[in-house]
Amino acid sequence: MKINKSEFSISSATLSQCPKDTKPEYAFIGRSNVGKSSLINMLCNHKGLAKTSATPGKTLLINHFIINNEWYIVDLPGYGYAKRSKTQRDKLQQMISSYILQRKQLTNVFVLIDIRHDPQQIDREFIDWLGKSEIPFAIVFTKGDKLAQSKMKQQAEAYMSKLEDTWDILPPYFISSAEKAYGREEILDYIESINEEIKNNSQE
Repeated sequence: MKINKSEFSISSATLSQCPKDTKPEYAFIGRSNVGKSSLINMLCNHKGLAKTSATPGKTLLINHFIINNEWYIVDLPGYGYAKRSKTQRDKLQQMISSYILQRKQLTNVFVLIDIRHDPQQIDREFIDWLGKSEIPFAIVFTKGDKLAQSKMKQQAEAYMSKLEDTWDILPPYFISSAEKAYGREEILDYIESINEEIKNNSQE
C-alpha cells in the first residue's frame, strides 16, 4: 500500500466527539514509551504527524489521522503510566475501553510491545482482555533495531509462544523499527488486505 496523504483529523476526549463517518479505523496502543508516535510517523512517512515526546504518557486523547482520505489511524493513550494519579488513570482506562468496545468503525487494534523486554503482566492482561472481548488485533514489536536480526526474531517468537498457554490461535504479529522503517510494508499490506475485505463484503 502507498500512503499518498496523511493528516491530523481530530483529538477527542469522548467517544461522541470522534469522526461521524464510517471509514475503517486502525487503533494503535501500548505501554507508555513503547514508541507509538514514532511508529505511526514511520508508517505514514510523515515525521511530525503524531507528536513524539521524551516524556512518556503525553497522549491523553483519542487522536484520529485520516489516511488517503479512505481510513484512519487512531493513536490511543498509552496504558500503565505509574506517575499519573489514580483518578486520571481510571479516566483514561474508561476512555480507552469505551472506544475499543463501542466504536463500530474500529477494524483492528495494533498492540505495541517493546521487543527488548520480557513479557509484562500489564500487556498480557490487555491482550487477554481484547481476546475475551472478541476485538480483532495484531501485535507489533517495536524498537527492533535495538537487537541483532537473529535475536529479534527469536525474542518475538519466544513472546508469542508464551501466549499459547491460553490462546488456541495466536494473533498475527509484526516486528518493526521506526528508526530503520522496518516492518512498514508488512503492516501496511495487512491493513490494505483488511480494507479490501471490507470493500468486497460491502459490495456483496
